[in-house]
Amino acid sequence: MGKFIWLCQIRSVLFVLFFLSVVDCSLSLSSSSINPTPSCLPEDTSALLQFKNTMSIDDSAFFSYCYPKTNSWNESTNCCSWEGVTCEKATGQVISLDLSCSKLVGSLSPNTNLVRLRGLKRLDLSLNNFSASSIPSGLNQLVSLTHLNLSGSYLSGSVPSDISSLSKLISLDLSRNERLEFDRHSFDMLTRNLSKLENLLLRSVDMSDVAPTSFMNLTSLKCLSLGSCGLQGDFPSEIFQLGYLEYVDLSVNSLTGYLPKSNWSSPLKFFDLSSNYFRGSIPSSLGNLAKITHLGFYSNKLEGEIPDVFGNLNKLTTLDFSFCNFSGQLPPSMFNLTQLTSLHLSSNRLQGPLPIHVTGFQNLKDFSLTDNLLTGGVPSWSFTLPSLEYLQLSNNSLTGPFNQIQKPNSIQVVDLADNDIHGEIPSSFFGLSKLTRLDLSSNNLSGVIRSDMLSQLESLETLDLSTNNFSGVINLDVPSNLKNLTEVNLSNNKLRQFPSFLQSAKSLSSLDLSNNKIQGSIFKWESEGWEQLIYLNLSSNSMTSLEQLPGKNILTLDLSSNLLQGPLPAPPPSLQKFLISDNNLTGEIPPSICNLTSLDVLDLSKNYFGGIIPSCLGNFSSGISIINLQKNNLSGKIPDFCVELSSLTTLALNDNKLEGLLPRSFVNCTGLRFLNLANNTLYDLFPYRLSVLPVLQVLILRSNRFYGRLDYSVATSIFLNLQILDLSKNEFTGPFPKKFFQSFKRMKLVAASQPRHIGGVYCVRVYCRPGDETSHNYKIFVKVTMKRLEIELDLDKSLTDFTLIDFSNNQFNGRIPEALGELHALLVLNLSHNSLNDTLPPSLANMAALESLDLSSNKLGGRIPSELTKLTFLAVLNLSQNNFFGPIPVGYQFNTFDIDSYAGNLDLCGFPLSKKCGSEEERKPQTPKLVEDEDSAIPFIWKVVMMGYSCGVVLGLSTGYIVFTTGRPWWLVRMVERDWQRNFTRWVRRIGIKRN
Repeated sequence: MGKFIWLCQIRSVLFVLFFLSVVDCSLSLSSSSINPTPSCLPEDTSALLQFKNTMSIDDSAFFSYCYPKTNSWNESTNCCSWEGVTCEKATGQVISLDLSCSKLVGSLSPNTNLVRLRGLKRLDLSLNNFSASSIPSGLNQLVSLTHLNLSGSYLSGSVPSDISSLSKLISLDLSRNERLEFDRHSFDMLTRNLSKLENLLLRSVDMSDVAPTSFMNLTSLKCLSLGSCGLQGDFPSEIFQLGYLEYVDLSVNSLTGYLPKSNWSSPLKFFDLSSNYFRGSIPSSLGNLAKITHLGFYSNKLEGEIPDVFGNLNKLTTLDFSFCNFSGQLPPSMFNLTQLTSLHLSSNRLQGPLPIHVTGFQNLKDFSLTDNLLTGGVPSWSFTLPSLEYLQLSNNSLTGPFNQIQKPNSIQVVDLADNDIHGEIPSSFFGLSKLTRLDLSSNNLSGVIRSDMLSQLESLETLDLSTNNFSGVINLDVPSNLKNLTEVNLSNNKLRQFPSFLQSAKSLSSLDLSNNKIQGSIFKWESEGWEQLIYLNLSSNSMTSLEQLPGKNILTLDLSSNLLQGPLPAPPPSLQKFLISDNNLTGEIPPSICNLTSLDVLDLSKNYFGGIIPSCLGNFSSGISIINLQKNNLSGKIPDFCVELSSLTTLALNDNKLEGLLPRSFVNCTGLRFLNLANNTLYDLFPYRLSVLPVLQVLILRSNRFYGRLDYSVATSIFLNLQILDLSKNEFTGPFPKKFFQSFKRMKLVAASQPRHIGGVYCVRVYCRPGDETSHNYKIFVKVTMKRLEIELDLDKSLTDFTLIDFSNNQFNGRIPEALGELHALLVLNLSHNSLNDTLPPSLANMAALESLDLSSNKLGGRIPSELTKLTFLAVLNLSQNNFFGPIPVGYQFNTFDIDSYAGNLDLCGFPLSKKCGSEEERKPQTPKLVEDEDSAIPFIWKVVMMGYSCGVVLGLSTGYIVFTTGRPWWLVRMVERDWQRNFTRWVRRIGIKRN
């Protein structure tokens, strides 16, 4: 009984204890619900407020969705309730600080106040502006930090090595800080110490000093983002096989390497190697990546056929294999990827027809197979896929007519340019109501374009039907709804009138009707609706007059190659590029042309403009870069150029009637690359002042009245970038100065490092296909004499490595300097029709790139050096009308030259001449004449001595004759007779003694 009572007492005690514990828990929960926010530690509050005070807020320089979180911070409130601040509930210690996209502007000072938040685990300062600072030192004091995000905050300098002390770090994001850099030592420390790191995001951080092998230490990685980091070298394929890796972005680097050939079954979901140099073929193990959603191999050195391994990749949404070297046909399993939304296979060597039936592309939105070798017709399924928005099959060999489209769908872009599709566009094609861009250019389409069809494309923004055989546009009086149309290109067709549907395109900004058969004039009513035009190209038509130039805001107007007559029409004041060359315009260039305050390119060439060049053109207020006035009837002097501005790059004044001296102000045109003054009546010494222009590449002074010797006393740094120098058909005299040729450093380079464009290049299209950098190039043509022909060069294409020196038809004399042989990149050398003498220097054989050599009609002699047979690119040789003798060298290109190359050299023999080389005399070289060095003063002294000696002999004989015939003066006669008699008597005695 007592024992039972004892058990009851114990049970009562346990019940009381349990009751008390329940009450305590309920009180605790009640207290927690009443006061859910812990009290912030005073030291954390102080640190946060001090950090806030070092920053300012900028409401204008950030994304619209950003907002200043620190505005809620107030010292009178609990910091744990501040926006962006999270505290530990038990201790009140700040453990997370998220100030991303908070419009903060300022500098992160060393040992910033934030390092006093010793309990901090997460720190996010991304998308702010700390452009005046680097990553602050002292972050290693945040020993509990697991997540650090400083991305997109304009940080600069080196990443401090003390970050490697944050041993608990799981995620590090420093991406999108282009001025931030990681050195090899700091990154090696990071990879050795941060063994728990799962997410490493360093896009756009400079890591050019980092070795790719160092990433192998990060075995816990799940996410690796290293796009645009400047990485180079071999990237280990073993990293792709890390057991936890889900995300890899190595795009836009200079990495090489191979894909794993076996044991590749990692949990990868995102894999992008675009714009690198990975080699080899795609391994079959790619088919093991069953979780992959994104595969990007754009622009690599991969090759071979695409394997048929896509059967298990049923989660793939994006596949980009474009700009590689893949060949063969498309694998069948690729067309069963039911989740695929984007497929890019452009710019490979894929061939064969597209599959006729496709069942798996029900979700495909973006389909690109441009620039391959695909054949066959355009498959009808490509227009009926229910989700397709972008179809790009341009630059293949697709043929045949279009099929009728069964039903309109969601397609927005159709690009079938550069194929061989023929026939007419079916009417059902224009039922694609959501179509925004239609490009059918460079095909063989024909027929007419019905305006009522186009009016149905109410979403259309870009229409390109250029380079076809469309005969016209049927203008029907139907309501047109093309309010979104911004760009139209109908160039290179057979249109004879302006399409009326353009009048309803109130948003039209770019219109190209060039290379058609449009005649007559632009009437005012036809240009209605063109008020928003910024680009208009009507070149290469047959228009004769302009009633009104369209557009008020137009920037580029091209009316070249028409039949326009009369004076120059007043251009819109907004013009930047005004091209009206190759017409029949007359009158003077109006000074009002200088009111175009934004003008960059002015081309009035190939017209009949007369009078003087307006002086304002020489100092254009807009900073003009290209002025082309060639082939007109302009007269008077050239005005001063570049008096204040030096933006001029191209000046063509050739083929006019300009006269007088060159303006001294040309030395201010420091950006000048092209200067053509040929075929005028300019009268001046050689303009050695132009040699100081640092980027001058083309100087043409042909067919003027320049005179005098080439001044060789100028500095040796002249004409460093000169590639074309034409002084032909002038009145230059004297020998070639050696230093003149030694300074042409650009002509000594075997190849140019990069193309240099003389003309202006500008893109005006709303949309440009990949590889189509420009849709309109301003070209500069120049006439040169090359290979016995006068040809026109397009310098925009030719000036990459074209070089020429033409000094023909002058009065140069003396020998050809040895220094010419140093011009290893020279292609054309013409020294014909001068008075050059002496032998050919063997050093000419060092001009390894020479293709044309003309030394005809000079006074050159001696043997033709056999070393010249080394000129293996020499296509034209003209040594005619000289004094060469002996055998013609044999071998290489010399076996291809005809008799005309040697005409007028009577003492030459051997092939191709009929005169054989047989006698010993023909083989004996003549002693070369003494040639004076233009730099030596000794030959000049000997000339004076010989002239004095000759004059003395003549004068002495004449004086002696007078003295002895007249007998005066008598004392001189007696002295000479006495001395002569004495000397003659001694000579007779000496002869007699020798005989005895």
